[in-house]
Amino acid sequence: MAKSFKLVFILLMALTFCWLLPQSLAASELPNNTLTGVVIDEETGDPISYAYLFLEEINRGQTTHSDGTFTFKNIPSGTYIIKMQRIGYQTQSQTIEVPANDTLRITLSMTPTILDNEGIEVIGHRHQQSSNHLENATQTISGQTLRQNLSSTLANTLEDIPGLSTRSMGTAPGRPIMRGLGGERLMILQDGERTGDVSSQSSDHAVTLDPISAEEIQIARGPIALEYGSNAIGGVINVVRNQVPSSHPDHIHGTATLQGESVNTGGAAGIELLSPLSKNFALKIDGNIRSARNTNTPNGNLENSGIFSTNNSVGVGYIRPWGHAGLATSLFLNNYGIPPDSLGGHPNGVNIEMEKLQIEGKTEIFVNDAIFEKLQIALSHKSYYHQEIESNGVIGTEFGLLTSNASVKADHKNVGIFDEGKVGIWAERKNYAVNGTRTPDSDSYSFSAFLIEEKDLRSLHLELGARLDHTRSLPHTENQTIQGREIRDRSFTALASSANAVYDFGGGFFTGASIIHSFRAPSQEELFSQGPHLASYSFEVGNPDLDPERGLGKEIYLRYRGTRARAELTLFHNGFSNYNYARNTGQRSSQNQSLFIYQFTGTEAVLSGIEFNSQFKLSNHWALSASASYTHGKRKLFENEQTNSSEEWKPLPMIPPLKGNIELSYTYDKLKVGTKARIGAAQKRTGEFETPTDDYTVFNLFSQYRFGKWGLLHTVSLNANNIFNTTYRDHLSRIKEIYPQPGRNISMLYRVYF
Repeated sequence: MAKSFKLVFILLMALTFCWLLPQSLAASELPNNTLTGVVIDEETGDPISYAYLFLEEINRGQTTHSDGTFTFKNIPSGTYIIKMQRIGYQTQSQTIEVPANDTLRITLSMTPTILDNEGIEVIGHRHQQSSNHLENATQTISGQTLRQNLSSTLANTLEDIPGLSTRSMGTAPGRPIMRGLGGERLMILQDGERTGDVSSQSSDHAVTLDPISAEEIQIARGPIALEYGSNAIGGVINVVRNQVPSSHPDHIHGTATLQGESVNTGGAAGIELLSPLSKNFALKIDGNIRSARNTNTPNGNLENSGIFSTNNSVGVGYIRPWGHAGLATSLFLNNYGIPPDSLGGHPNGVNIEMEKLQIEGKTEIFVNDAIFEKLQIALSHKSYYHQEIESNGVIGTEFGLLTSNASVKADHKNVGIFDEGKVGIWAERKNYAVNGTRTPDSDSYSFSAFLIEEKDLRSLHLELGARLDHTRSLPHTENQTIQGREIRDRSFTALASSANAVYDFGGGFFTGASIIHSFRAPSQEELFSQGPHLASYSFEVGNPDLDPERGLGKEIYLRYRGTRARAELTLFHNGFSNYNYARNTGQRSSQNQSLFIYQFTGTEAVLSGIEFNSQFKLSNHWALSASASYTHGKRKLFENEQTNSSEEWKPLPMIPPLKGNIELSYTYDKLKVGTKARIGAAQKRTGEFETPTDDYTVFNLFSQYRFGKWGLLHTVSLNANNIFNTTYRDHLSRIKEIYPQPGRNISMLYRVYF
């Protein structure tokens, strides 16, 4: 199978390059033009330093100098949308026309704002993005919002967004949950590529990225999610780092960051810079380090919850008028603790030592073709390994995962009834191994083809997507069974589809609806797991006969975008004909009496709910925001399951309760201060053997200040979370029976832009 996979992959690459060569040669004849200008404040006329400008059609970005000037070189002539971002200003877009064989000089203006992530978009033009970005992202978190909420994990950074929660097991292993869906149903990407770790498998496994290195974080649902997988009914979260540079800077620029917090005596430092190497080459360097001791809670110290990690990368890009190509490599190291198990599975906790090496190559080429506009090719290889070390120094379990990915994507112009779209193919090979259990080593091969189409009918925007997936899992064993079920090769093939419609009523009012029919093949863990997993307090039993998961997701929303207010209301309903999860059977393992058996199984399930998000500009200085979300999850009874009622459905486990946020902020010039209340309702609708949690209200304070000094832009954020040291428990915490959430925490973030 491995030889066949390599042969198919080589053949696809060869055919692609054979078609690409004449196109790229024609594109190389594109004229080399220059775009230069200055960015100013619309109200005062003062130049704006360190504003980020982005030409979306060709994925080129520049940062303005201290005097507000900028220069783009090596760009072809044509019409572009230039996007402007800067702390304290609206994110705005403007259409420009770059003439052939000439230099265009322009003046761009930006409007100050006190609302977070307030944007003005240009309607009626295609917003092309590189493979690092998501097209038509539902939400983008950047700038002061990202800095205000920046935490040690991606999940904690995003948990105030309606619909998002955190599945945690201590400080380090936090993973996002969206609308009650996590694991394989919520895809986490870095620069548009899968992370290549095992964080989706278990609550004690950390995501292999640190949000301190994020330039922005994007969230998307609907047809665009099918570009990255047929299983992402929960959505896609993409952390943009731009490890492979796609722009040629006219000077060295970047950021340096320091972060600290009191609740765990933790600190972090990071630096990223983009530098010209020569006329056509650019260098990107990114590095950070994080350290924290045990976390303090109102009930005492959470033992064995410290962390030490570092995430570093270096990338080189070659930038020409025809596009760009580049390579990058990164190394992620993470040592962290899992708190002790109150049931005695590991009374002193477990330490996890994790590492991931990643190598990737990308190219984007603008082709001279009657149909296609741009071609993207990406190759990556990730080598992941972690070991779980018990308190006596014995290695209890080891996990290894080798992942290779390849993709070819092409953006096309008008074809048939569609205005634009994207087609592509994607392939993946995973080699998975676990030591310390009876789980057999296994390989998984996946191949997909997808298309996403868009159509504008005046005020109505339509998107359609489809993805055909084929997955085959091959265990390295013979005549082995799990509970009498034979471990064997499994193959799955299915079509996933999605549709989205958005109608613009005018005046800032929109309504939209989307539907997605998802497909998820059972993972290697769900099929073949067999043995103790001390760090997650479980004895895991796979199911070699497990059927694939099929889901039907629907949502409808109303949205308003005005100069003084923003609001959105969303209703969603996700139904599954076969919802696969690890069910706590309530039975203890005969091999380890302290561990409950978790059996992978499938059943009908429904998750539905509501989300609300709003921001109001009360005056020129005061702003009020409020948000809330609720998810209701249930599953159908199993045939052999007994119940005292006539109901056929029972609550799903690990479903977040009703929760919300209320925030009041005051902005004056370069200073922003405010307070936030985080409110969570009690969760009494619990799954089998699950502990209910009480309601809570936690109060936070925050402040941000920015200033210019020595030709640099400095930003300082000072936050105080849980200021009254409230004792509360998060329902999605796997250790909520042992310790509550962290206590009072004073945190500081300093970032300088150069």
